[in-house]
Formats: sequence, structure tokens, C-alpha cells
Amino acid sequence: MRAKRPIAFVTAVSSLCLALAACGGTDTGTGTGTGAAGSASATCPEGKVRFGIEPYEDPAKLKPAYEVLASALEKKLNCPVELQVVDDYSAEVLAMRNGKLDIAQFGPLGYVFASQKAGAQALVSFADASGRLTTYTAGIWVPKDSPITSIADLKGRTLALGSTGSTSGDALPRYALKTAGVAEADVKIDYAGGHPEALLALTNGKVDAAEINSQQLAVAQAAGTFDPSRYRKIWTSDPIPNDPITVAGTLDPAFRTALKDALLGLDPGDVAKVGAFLDVDPPGPLAEVTQDTYRPLFELAAALGLSEKDV
Repeated sequence: MRAKRPIAFVTAVSSLCLALAACGGTDTGTGTGTGAAGSASATCPEGKVRFGIEPYEDPAKLKPAYEVLASALEKKLNCPVELQVVDDYSAEVLAMRNGKLDIAQFGPLGYVFASQKAGAQALVSFADASGRLTTYTAGIWVPKDSPITSIADLKGRTLALGSTGSTSGDALPRYALKTAGVAEADVKIDYAGGHPEALLALTNGKVDAAEINSQQLAVAQAAGTFDPSRYRKIWTSDPIPNDPITVAGTLDPAFRTALKDALLGLDPGDVAKVGAFLDVDPPGPLAEVTQDTYRPLFELAAALGLSEKDV
């Protein structure tokens, strides 16, 4: 049974106020403030930059990693950066469309609709130490002794997916069913609430199969919570370009340029903790991307007949 999560507006789980200017104080001379009340400038048009993060992992784990990246970006822009982990994929698109986010990291499929409905412009993504843009894959796993050996064998079985709107945890596994000629109505699809939850549904024996993407696999193996030798992968997607960090297209072009330059100028150490969640090891500096980088995801959305209501 498909149980969609309710669409909710942005829930800020953290507010990064490393500069006193962001909290109504005065510049301390540390290089992270922008003067009293966070004065507007080409790199700080509204006195602060609101940065949205998709909930692809437990927010309590994401927060410390993104605070490192946000702190480094704050110094580059000389502008307070307010970090928000949104409630779900649809909330992030809605927040940017309603002018509540200036920049945001979207999943590849979420970016498709953010670009169409919120004017989001892809700027950078995560690269390896050689500077090459990184990718990941979606996968469907079953217990090692399961009789399921292919997508076709999922008929009448329970399949845990991450959450609605996820590229690897929703759209791509559903597309795999479609291309294999398996109707979604013939599979008991359970939206677990996220990638970690889908993995737990499998390891706790709650479902017959589950999506586990290569990023979640790396994180779970590093944490010792998943032993691949006890399971089998019955399907793998084509490589997916990693998440883009985007900027709202309504913002001043001078700011968009300054932001891209600042992101490209971050040191690998500034993005390493985030990169660990995205299976980027060792990380390099962020790499420039454009809408064309994600063209296969636009095609996937069209093939499945998806709209922003599906994220």
C-alpha cells in the first residue's frame, strides 16, 4: 500500500548565526559579519542567505555536516547563512517558489520541478578529488536466500521505497517496474519515510525487498548497520548525477554570479562532511553544473508522467 507523506511547509531545524550581524549585533571583525543588521550588498542582497537542504538523511545527522559548509560559504560571501532542513521534497520546491529560500540543494528529480516551478538554477554539485562530477545509483535489494531474482518477481511482494519525490527512492524504482512490465498495483509498495527507513524495513524483515541507493549503502556500511553479504541486489539504475546546489532565478544576477564563485571557491575540507553522506570520498572542490547535466531526469519525469505534485 502506498502511503504518501503529508505535504508540509518548510520546517527549520537549525538557524546558523555564526556572525553577530545575523542576530542583530554588530560586526566583530571576524570576516563573517556584514555590519550592523547584515547590510545588503552584492553578496548579501537581503542581509542574509537562506539555504535549504532536502531531508535525505536524519536531520540531526545532516545539520552538523551542513553547518561546516554553510560557515565556509558565510565567510566567502561575508553574509550570514541561515540553514534550513525542510520537511520533505515538495516543501523545498514550494519554499523556493514562495521566496522563502535563496539557495537550496535538491535531489536530481526535485531539481526538475524546482527549475520548472520555482525558477531554480543549478550552479554546482559534488566532485571527487580529480574534479570529476560524482554520481550514484539506485538499487533494489532482497535477503540473500530470497526467491526474488528480478524485478518481475516482485509481483505480489512488499517493496519498501524511501519517500515520494525521491529520485532513487521513488521515481527510478517505479520506472524499473514500468519497464519490466510490472504494474504498480501488483506490488505492495510501502513508503518507509526515507532512505535509512527503507533499509531498516528490509533488515528488520518487514518487507520482501527495499530500495537502497549507493549513497545510503556506503553510509550504512561505514556505520556497521548493513552487511551486504547477507543480501542481494536484483536491480541497479544507470548512474545519476549528484545533487545540485541551486539558486533562485529571481535573485539579482550579480548575486547569482557571486554565489557560484563562492561555492566553487570552497575547499574540499569545507564540503567533506556533506560529501560523506553522498558517497564522495575523497571529495574535491564543488564542480559547476547546468540544467543540461540533469537532462536525463527531465526525461524520466516525462516518461513517468510526473508533476510537482509527485514530489
